[in-house]
This record gives sequence, structure tokens and C-alpha cells, in this order.
Amino acid sequence: MATVCAAPDAAHMPELDERAAVRRLHDRFGFGPRPGDLDRGFAATLDRLLTPAPVATPALTLDPPVLARGDKQAKKDANQRRAVEEKALTSWWLARMVATDTATERLTWFWHGHFATSEQKVRSPWHMLAQNEAFRRLGLDGFPALARAMVVDPALLLWLDGNDNRAGSPNENLAREYLELFTLGIGHYTEQDVREAARVLTGWTVRRDQAEAQFVAKRHDDQPKTVLGIIGYFTVQSFVDAVLARPESARFVVGRLWFRLVSATPPAADTVDRLVSAHAKDIRSVLRAIAAEPAFRDPATTLVKQPVEWALGLMRALGVRWDSLDDKAVKQLGNGLRGMGQLPFRPPSVGGWAAGGAWLTTAAGVARVKVAQLLAAKADLKSVTGADSVRELLSVDAWSDRTRDALSRVDKPEHLATVAACAPEYVVSR
Repeated sequence: MATVCAAPDAAHMPELDERAAVRRLHDRFGFGPRPGDLDRGFAATLDRLLTPAPVATPALTLDPPVLARGDKQAKKDANQRRAVEEKALTSWWLARMVATDTATERLTWFWHGHFATSEQKVRSPWHMLAQNEAFRRLGLDGFPALARAMVVDPALLLWLDGNDNRAGSPNENLAREYLELFTLGIGHYTEQDVREAARVLTGWTVRRDQAEAQFVAKRHDDQPKTVLGIIGYFTVQSFVDAVLARPESARFVVGRLWFRLVSATPPAADTVDRLVSAHAKDIRSVLRAIAAEPAFRDPATTLVKQPVEWALGLMRALGVRWDSLDDKAVKQLGNGLRGMGQLPFRPPSVGGWAAGGAWLTTAAGVARVKVAQLLAAKADLKSVTGADSVRELLSVDAWSDRTRDALSRVDKPEHLATVAACAPEYVVSR
């Protein structure tokens, strides 16, 4: 887990210089800078990152799943089609993340980890794409709209057993995770709230060949419920409104944004108050408020890059375009991400992916070297002649003596880029 020094008095807090602060904006609100990005000022960079993104790549079109029942060959064919579509979906999104120069895709990535949903169980790239597009469409706007959409999102319902939730036999999985992981956090609800919330959510079902969840009245418990101290005939939307009305909800959401984008150390109480005030407007305002906090410019506020963030940031720094990768290279990159423990649309659990030092394992290190070698071989490295030139290319503030010594022992540009990309100064967003 990445660590941060105890917050000093703001008046005496050291700050990153302007160029380093701009680099941090790109690391935290995007997928890393491209060459030339650090020449813009902090305010202009923040404005650009928070501008709604244009469509960077053609939209992906997937068909509804084929419902194959009984016929073994039909089921085999359906599974093969699903595997092909999942690979296409993953490549499509990775390409968008590399290409997009605003915070839109980074927030889409954040919400994918927050409302973590895995294709391994959903078994419908079609529904996973629809969820992904909802994150992109709503992710920078107000949280309530996203929270309302996700409670009846088909992929999330399939992932959290919504089809098993019916009157007389409620399944608590979605209700529990919605309160604990998505909106309130541990300690701000009771087990009775979970049971009653599960009753509220009865009746919402998903057909794999339909785009939206359906409300089936005969499966719904239509009796009064008591949720978070409120007694009433809840609809799914009035339930969400009751949850989000709790003061703990906004504090929980801004805390999760801080944890993933700034530091594993929780923000100070007055910082939380400012972020909650911004949260009342929209998520874009929260990001702007985060960037204005002194802790955001604190050199000690570091985060270990997640594998997807690291790999895509390296592609951007090296100028490697997605369309320059052939099928073999795309497969190798996917294998590398899997080897590092992170592949889009495959979070390990509803809790999402790990953070911090969990990514710094020996096995992940080996996979990281292979990916760095792959991307370095695809890059134009004529400008790389030594430690300083590769540092500038990767937008690293400075090398430690140990890293500089390691770089001095290699001379080929591809080897320099590989070693530099795997150095702590690049693997960790400083």
C-alpha cells in the first residue's frame, strides 16, 4: 500500500513545482502525459482534462447473447463467440484509454473498479459494454444519476444474483454490496437494513437477450419496509434516494475518489468537507476540488500505478499507438496485464482490484518487464541516448542514484526504455 507522510501545516507543506504538478494531474486524472503535455500550465491542463471527451474511436457494436439451451454444440458455439467478443471489448476499451486526452476514460476506469463487475460471471459482453458506456456517460456528472442507473444495471444484477432475488426468498447480495461498497461504507447500515433493502430490490430481473432489466411485479415484495430508519412502500429509486440522502454517502464516495486518485491516507476533515460540498454539484467539481487541495501537490503523496494505468501510460509516453499493434502484440499485452493481475472487465471480486504495494510482486515484476520490452520495441526511440533523455521521455522528475546507476549499465535505446519503465520512479506516481 502506498504511504503518505502525516499532513503538515498547509503553510509549511512542500509543493511540487508546476511541471511536476502537471505531470501528477496527467497521472491521476488521466493515463499519463504524452511528450509535450508538461509544457502546459496546471490550470490549463486541469481545464482540458475536465472537458467532456469527444469520441476517440468508433463505437463498438456487439449483438445480444445467443441463448443456447440443450444443444451442446450450440452452447460451445455461444461460448466461443462470447470469448471473441470479450477480447474485442477489452481491446476496444484499452484503445480508448490510450487515445483519450481527458479525464473521461480515467473516471470510467474508476467506476469500473468501484461498481466492480466481472464478465467471468456475467457472461455477456453486450451487457458489459452497456455498463461501460453508462460509466462513461454519467461518470463525471452527479453521482445520484449513476447510482440510480447501477441499481438496475443488467450486468450488475447478473453479477450480484439479482435474478435470484424474489418475494419470500430475498437474495441479499446486491443490497449488501450496494450499501457497503457502492454508497455508504462499512458501519453506516445494519444487517436489518440489508435484509429490508433486499426486499425492496425483489422483482428486478435480467434476460440475457434484452438490453434493460425488467420489473416483474409477481416477484416483488410489495409490503412496507424499514430502511435506514424510514418506513414506507419503497420503489427501487426511492430506496436509492434514501441511501444517498444519508450524509455518510457523499463522504464515502469522495473518500473512494481520494483513495484511488490521491493517497491511501484519508484526507483531513476540512478537506472532506470541501470535497463533499463539491460532490453536491457533480464529480467533475470533486476532481477540481481535489486538484486544489495542498495535499495534491505534496511530493510525499504517492500512489503505485495499477498495471493498466502503468501500461497505457507507457504507451502514451513512448508514442505507441494502439493501431500500431498487430494481433500478436495485442495478445502479448493482454497476457502481460493478466500476468500483472489486472485485465479490464475481469476484476477479482465485487471489491475491485487491490491498491498500492499489492502490485509490486515478483511475478508482476516479470510480467511488467515483458510488457515494457514489447512496447519499447514498438516505439521510436531515436531521442533516447541515456538516463536523462529517457527520464524526459517518461516525464520522470528525477532518478535515484540506484536507478541512474542501473541505467548507466545499458546503452541500447530499447533496453534503456525497458529498465526505466520498470524503475520505481516510473512505476510509482509521485
